[in-house]
Amino acid sequence: MGKFSLYNIPLRSLTEGKHEFKYDLNNKYFALIDDGTADIKRGNLKVVVSLKKTSTIFELNFDITGFVLVPCDRCLDDINMNVETKNKLVVKFGKEYSEESDEIVIIPEDDGEINIAWFLYEFIVLSLPAKRIHPPGTCNKTMSSKLNKHRAKSSSDEDSDEDDLDDIEIEDDSSLTDSRWDALKDVSIDED
Repeated sequence: MGKFSLYNIPLRSLTEGKHEFKYDLNNKYFALIDDGTADIKRGNLKVVVSLKKTSTIFELNFDITGFVLVPCDRCLDDINMNVETKNKLVVKFGKEYSEESDEIVIIPEDDGEINIAWFLYEFIVLSLPAKRIHPPGTCNKTMSSKLNKHRAKSSSDEDSDEDDLDDIEIEDDSSLTDSRWDALKDVSIDED
């Protein structure tokens, strides 16, 4: 038995109609899925898979709720991120495995089952925001001060002794405009 055999759904042996599968994803699941590059190392989620089988198509609806711990993009401390996502996957039988789209998968009829372990992980990761940072003022103060010390500063920033990156505002980009283009601001465009 493979390390993800718990997440196999035996499609061929299911009768037509609706079926439900429940999974608890915990630290053990994330340790198994981790290939050394995974963002998520720990978490606790409940998964309900509602499967509807018709004669040739299997429609899987995933309802995933819980939380995961991921590193903060700013200070690298763990941050608790809530997960609440619903996803859909349509599975068909064919000669060989292929993913026709993000939602349609063809599996070999000889196999007769699908392993959803990696699909679950993808659904979880895709539900997280692209920028994962602590709320303002809660980042690791030591790391924030080191980042502030090494960040690029303009001449107008020299007087600032700000230690917490959470309060940094991005400056208006208009001051960064190449002066050679300023002459174009005076050009009048007559539209008829």
